[in-house]
Amino acid sequence: MAPGALNVGHSAHSNELHRLLQGRETRWYKGRLLRLNLILLLLLITSSTNGYDGSMMNGLQTLSTWKGYFGDPQGGLLGLFNAIQNIGGIAGLPFAPYISDRFGRRMTIFLGCILMLIATAIQTAAQNIGMFIGARFLIGFGLSFACIAAPVLITELAYPTHRAPITSLYNSTWYLGSIIAAWTTFGTFRIDSTWGWRIPSLVQGAPSALQVLLIWFCIPESPRWQIDHGQDAKAMKTLCYYHCNGDESDPLLNFEYNEIKDAIRLEKLANKSSTYASLFTNPGNRRRMLIIIPIAFFSQWSGNGIVSYYLGKTLDGVGIRSEGQKNLINGILQVYNLVTAYIGALVVDKAGRRLLFLTSTAGMCVSYAVWTACAATYAKSYTTVDADGYPIGANTSAGNAVLASIFFYYGFYNIALSPLLVSYTVEILPFRIRSKGLMVMQMCVSASLVFNQYVNPIAMDALDWKYYIVYTCWIAFEFCYLYWAVVETKGKDGRARPLEEIAQLFDGEQAHEDLQFYGQALESGRPGEAAGGVKEKGEFDDEKLSGEHVERVERL
Repeated sequence: MAPGALNVGHSAHSNELHRLLQGRETRWYKGRLLRLNLILLLLLITSSTNGYDGSMMNGLQTLSTWKGYFGDPQGGLLGLFNAIQNIGGIAGLPFAPYISDRFGRRMTIFLGCILMLIATAIQTAAQNIGMFIGARFLIGFGLSFACIAAPVLITELAYPTHRAPITSLYNSTWYLGSIIAAWTTFGTFRIDSTWGWRIPSLVQGAPSALQVLLIWFCIPESPRWQIDHGQDAKAMKTLCYYHCNGDESDPLLNFEYNEIKDAIRLEKLANKSSTYASLFTNPGNRRRMLIIIPIAFFSQWSGNGIVSYYLGKTLDGVGIRSEGQKNLINGILQVYNLVTAYIGALVVDKAGRRLLFLTSTAGMCVSYAVWTACAATYAKSYTTVDADGYPIGANTSAGNAVLASIFFYYGFYNIALSPLLVSYTVEILPFRIRSKGLMVMQMCVSASLVFNQYVNPIAMDALDWKYYIVYTCWIAFEFCYLYWAVVETKGKDGRARPLEEIAQLFDGEQAHEDLQFYGQALESGRPGEAAGGVKEKGEFDDEKLSGEHVERVERL
């Protein structure tokens, strides 16, 4: 395929890819695709590290040994315990894209894992509050590096027909870590010593240790990063081995290589630098950020931030008050979350991004409305409490309905906001700003989490169930915004669309044709004739462009 092929339009590229994939073995568990997907599985567990940390802290706070050792932290100190990991993430995020773009995706993951292993050791051995808080800050700092590089490497390595589902599995795997943490604390809460909380802290380092041991031996570097850094031969070798089963004559190899090469060349023409400012300097990038930034906040401001708070309160009211029972229900909820999030990830190409986003927000809104009504009924069903502060004569049916509403709510949340938060972000961002755009998204998520951890408890104490009305109205707004903003990126009939082609959905095919035209003319040894056989209209000298070429350049 000739390097100038971008000017044939994005529909032709999807058709060409579809033609090249016809008749070949594309099942994920066959041939070298199995090896590639096992490698990507090793990268997916980066997200589980993040999920483990959040769920572990919720679990530790139910352990009497943890509360007793650290003096049962309350108020601002407890808020700091919960927020410090996200604060560490915010501190590390601005640096992660530069390391990822300069030194590679693998080096960035390796550095993040080393920092997390150091932090895990400090946290496990913590002798006081200061050590524990400092360790959690360092965990967040290191995790920010791994969480920027891992999903980018996944989407840049994945086989074309597997890219969207497996990248969507990345953020969904957050729940795998959450499940492990929930069941680990369920298994250690009976230990009547500090090992009741030190063991969960120690287990947190297992995924990072595995990645450190294997990353230089099993995981290849991104072929897109290699091409951008002049390592074309290495990129061709990676694409050939994993995507073409080692067949150097496979036409898919030339298609992918030329697609990547052309896209990176055109991105350099459009943006001489890949700074954070470039995220907002042209209409296409601004359109991307008008989607990425809101969905980052929607992912944490859709009411999920108060579920863990109200879940415990609801269980108290329906007679489920022991630590063991609460941890058991929390563990079941996390398994349910993982299954529903994986379902959303695996149907992303068939269902489409818009349908999943809109179904998710509509379902959450209805679930929250039912939740609000049942919570109000429950709150008004009793007037007194017992000596331990538990309601007397409460409507247990309404309490059970609230619990059911939480499960329905999470089912709808998980089909879109879990799998698509990261995968949709990385697929709509061009290569040269992919890491930086993902950083902005992660920064917004961390900022919204810090807000939740400080504001939600205050609002819940002041408003109780009435606070859910706020979220019901907010989720309705989310639906309207996503209906207006989300651009569908799936190909026809669920076909894989080349990653480089998706940029044209935001920048416009005309902009890419103009850049292609301009680049060919600049590279041509004959100023009156563009490379690839495209003839210029009119005459112009070596230093000036005129006619149709001038019109195209001015549109840039």
